[in-house]
Amino acid sequence: MPRLNDQVQELLQEYADLINITGGDAFRARAYEKAARAVGGHPEDVAGLDVKGLQQIPGVGKSTAEKVAEYTATGRITALETLRAKIPSGVREMMAVPSVGPKRALALYRDLGIASVDELADAIRSDKLSEVAGFGERSGEKILHGIELMRQSGGRTLLDTATELAEQIVAALSDVPGCTRCAYAGSLRRMRETVGDIDVLATAADSEPLMAALTELPYVAEVIASGPTKTSVLTDQGVQVDLRVVPEEDWGAALVYFTGSKAHNIKLRTMAVRAGLKLSEYGLFEVDGDAKNGGAKGGGAKGGGAKAAAKAAKATKGDGTKVVSATEEEVYAALDLPWIAPPLREDRGEIEAALRGELPDLVQESDLRGDLHTHTDLTDGLASLEEMIDTAAARGYSYFAVTDHAPDLVMQRMTDEKMLAQREQLHRLADRHKKLRLLHGTELNIGPDGGVDWPPEFLAGFDLCVASVHSHFNLDRAAQTHRLVRACENPYVHVIGHLTTRRIGRRGPIDVDLDAVFAAAARTGTAIEINSSPQRLDLRDEDILRAKRHGARFSIDSDAHATPHLAYPRFGVGTAQRAWLTTEDVVNTWTWQRLKHFLRKDALR
Repeated sequence: MPRLNDQVQELLQEYADLINITGGDAFRARAYEKAARAVGGHPEDVAGLDVKGLQQIPGVGKSTAEKVAEYTATGRITALETLRAKIPSGVREMMAVPSVGPKRALALYRDLGIASVDELADAIRSDKLSEVAGFGERSGEKILHGIELMRQSGGRTLLDTATELAEQIVAALSDVPGCTRCAYAGSLRRMRETVGDIDVLATAADSEPLMAALTELPYVAEVIASGPTKTSVLTDQGVQVDLRVVPEEDWGAALVYFTGSKAHNIKLRTMAVRAGLKLSEYGLFEVDGDAKNGGAKGGGAKGGGAKAAAKAAKATKGDGTKVVSATEEEVYAALDLPWIAPPLREDRGEIEAALRGELPDLVQESDLRGDLHTHTDLTDGLASLEEMIDTAAARGYSYFAVTDHAPDLVMQRMTDEKMLAQREQLHRLADRHKKLRLLHGTELNIGPDGGVDWPPEFLAGFDLCVASVHSHFNLDRAAQTHRLVRACENPYVHVIGHLTTRRIGRRGPIDVDLDAVFAAAARTGTAIEINSSPQRLDLRDEDILRAKRHGARFSIDSDAHATPHLAYPRFGVGTAQRAWLTTEDVVNTWTWQRLKHFLRKDALR
């Protein structure tokens, strides 16, 4: 279940959007946007804070604190509901469509009477948007693409939210008397970037206490179905959770089955049939001739329930002995395979690689020696330089880069003087952190022509430069490719940040020849970032695989704007694992001496 801080952040952001859409004071709206980010990034749970305590959060004034306290006490914010009542719910939904936003949603409602996403799509197809000022020839095409993005993400949960909820449920069920094992499975265990529902697997001699415990969790809003082997619930955030309880001796086979993917499991079952065996969630069995003929049919990554259990028991009763089922390692070994890490189980050649003894030694979160992309309150971060460094030190890093925004991102009001003053402060703080090497960097803006902020003589003073696209998202393919290739060729650019600029479910990727950029990055010794923010996860795993084939290196970074965000790399690592990356591929797993050599781009070219 999301933290109360995250829920409050969404509500305050919505309040700011509604102030804008109803023609309210823009300064007031920006104040609530800042407060929303501050609450979301605050490391402590705001549930236990009163109005005075809330006001101690930087960026949270008295009015905002009173609204947060009201929500904590009553579950509602009166002022927000008042503004909601002024705008049809469908118009608020339009605001969430990429390429629309508050101002355009209001214009569409005011000028054309469009009050829902469906009506908006119909209006675009009927070529009615040209009647509204500010909508050009390509506006309709972009908005339709945005609607498609939003609908693709509908009903799916971001990786961080799903992980937090799953971990809470696993912890709660593990404490139930009689529970001997409990873990989440499914696409979440495979570290997919979004999750449709959450699969939880447990073992116990008596399933009833576990099923009852799930349905009684405080954030469960509805019980969809409940039985002796499977219970499904819906949380108050709209996430479906399926709990299956199996005997202890079947844990391994069940975990393989319910982790998936469907394609991976089908290939495993085919291998079992060829070996005269039958693989299911109940184990790996010797089978007779009839079972062999039918063993490869049906099945996906999910299934089960009381009827399925009874059917399986009947089917295997005369089929001979159960070969293995207790652990995943035993199941794979019985098929002459080593254990295959869940993020690899997508039928992308992992079984063939396992048969050849060529599975990669995947990068782990514990392998990361540092973070090369972070922000402080000097620009759009929420924590001070000192707070960010202290948190990084507590994570056990060997090196840590602070990379606040450069001046071409005008809203951040960066100046040479501010950046140099931060550098001096960082050097002073280095005396307190003898085991943590502090790097002073910046996140540059890649302009439409591929240029970046600051002249070479100023850039030479930084330890590290990340360069990212923050504007001109609609340039054509050739222009986007040129700007990114030119950025790779800049001797002062070490990392390309969030290359495709996507925000999952909110903004699609820019149109760019990725292979050309990956080739340029490999040629120039520029790392490609795996941005670990769950809203980005940019690059995607499929694109990382392509970049690796070009010989590119990667940096798994948090892009943290608050101290809790420094934990984001777990999600970037999961994405990297899905792309078969090892420590050799990821520059911030390297020792400082090796990384320092990599950062000397001008000497390597």
